[in-house]
Amino acid sequence: MPGAARAFMVFGVLSALLGAAPALKAQDRVPIEAVRAINTARTRSVKINGGLQVYRPASCMFATAALDNPCLVSSDSDGFVFSFMGGPPAWQERDLAPSLETEIRISPDGTIVDELIYNGPPR
Repeated sequence: MPGAARAFMVFGVLSALLGAAPALKAQDRVPIEAVRAINTARTRSVKINGGLQVYRPASCMFATAALDNPCLVSSDSDGFVFSFMGGPPAWQERDLAPSLETEIRISPDGTIVDELIYNGPPR
């Protein structure tokens, strides 16, 4: 291992041991099913709306699927429901109005689109 890489690794380990890097608490961890679900929902919305060249989902769909995510409508034994706006690339950064709204239900394991509830102009 090159010296610089070894030094970086040792620094990272020491930082973690000394508490420089915040430890992730068990209650802060997002279940893997929720991570899969937001990824599945985002991927499907991009696909059905023409691809990343013409469409971007809201930034909350690129964040964690934690319970406080504004795109996560519900998370229960029936799965995950996400509702979010979208538009052309950089629509949020340019403060443009969204051109699409998507509401989608994902399976409890986060891998399957159970239902595309809505995909059209903002309601």
